[in-house]
Amino acid sequence: MTKCLSCGSDIEKFMSFGKMPIANGFLKKEQFDDEYFFEMEVGFCSECKMFQLINQPEREQMFNENYAFFSGTSKFMGEHFKEFAEHVRDDLVLEKEDPFIVEIGSNDGIMLKNFSQWGIRHLGVDPSSNVAEVARANGVRSIVEFFDKECAEKIVAEDGNADAFIAANVMCHIPYMDSIIEGIKVLLKSDGVAVFEDPYLGSVIEKTTFDQIYDEHVFLFSALSISNLFETHGMELIDVEPQETHGGSMRYVLANKGMREVSPNVAAIFNKERQIGLDKTETFLIFKKNCEDFKEKLNDLIKEVRGKGGKIAGYAATSKSTTIINYCGITTEDIEYICDTTPIKQGKFSPGAHIPVKAHEDFQKDYPEYALLFGYNHEKEIMAKEEGFMNSGGKWIVYVPEIMVK
Repeated sequence: MTKCLSCGSDIEKFMSFGKMPIANGFLKKEQFDDEYFFEMEVGFCSECKMFQLINQPEREQMFNENYAFFSGTSKFMGEHFKEFAEHVRDDLVLEKEDPFIVEIGSNDGIMLKNFSQWGIRHLGVDPSSNVAEVARANGVRSIVEFFDKECAEKIVAEDGNADAFIAANVMCHIPYMDSIIEGIKVLLKSDGVAVFEDPYLGSVIEKTTFDQIYDEHVFLFSALSISNLFETHGMELIDVEPQETHGGSMRYVLANKGMREVSPNVAAIFNKERQIGLDKTETFLIFKKNCEDFKEKLNDLIKEVRGKGGKIAGYAATSKSTTIINYCGITTEDIEYICDTTPIKQGKFSPGAHIPVKAHEDFQKDYPEYALLFGYNHEKEIMAKEEGFMNSGGKWIVYVPEIMVK
């Protein structure tokens, strides 16, 4: 029996997505034979309400000097993280004298550069040296480490306690959450706040966006599971705020118990989550069937398009696309290549299926008849950018909110 990574209770898996590679592990031909795979199984803990991977690769396999995701490549995400930073500054630490902000998983500094520009003390903590190097070039003070209690103690010794601990699309990556929360407790002042956002379990269940499940995302959080997790460490959920990012995310604000007023939003989200069944195992068995139906429908649509002689290219070599491609069994017989604007991915091959990744310029030089939109969470930005493709008669194959050609 598997133990819950959050509370230690026994959990049972309810689904396997099959053998999966490292989602951001874009590789060269000579690396094909040594590619790493793991069985991507998921389970739900009926005690603490946590949705989680049963198995996860070692963290060094996922986060290292070759990490292939740079947050700053998206204009939309830049605007989103500026809003996040403004929320922390204006609503949570404005009254503080000489506030100090610490972000973990700070990547290329896309959020902390705002604090740097405002002259606010800050520190980024990221285990991937290549993205931290970019952050430093952007004027963001950064260290290359995995955050935990020991790391927090070093930060406090050098800089003092922080007013805010922040993270974006990071906390769900970390299996050893007790150590992280212990670090947060050490790091923060007694009235400090922890503010983080991650893909939201409720959105994944409602939209069947199972591509949020991959090696890096050991958890998919709900407000119920976050509350249960932090409560064991004397902290409480004081506010929540839904976000549009990643097809549906949730921002959580936590503080030491009794130190800050609790927003009515918290009780409201608890009620909603119980109504849609995020506290029941039966909900996830329905989700499993929905994933299986998705796989069949997407493959049928691709087969139909290819049967008519239509050329298909993938658009955006995302981490999420790795789950879609490998779970659905998509190959180079289905899509000829994937275009992407991230230089480190170009000229390499997608994890698992080994579909070529080409530069965005190659897509523009010779438009395919169809583009399979893997970057659906940036759909508005992409559609505005690709008027030329659509004016040429190009069509999109999309799968959120439903599978269709448009």
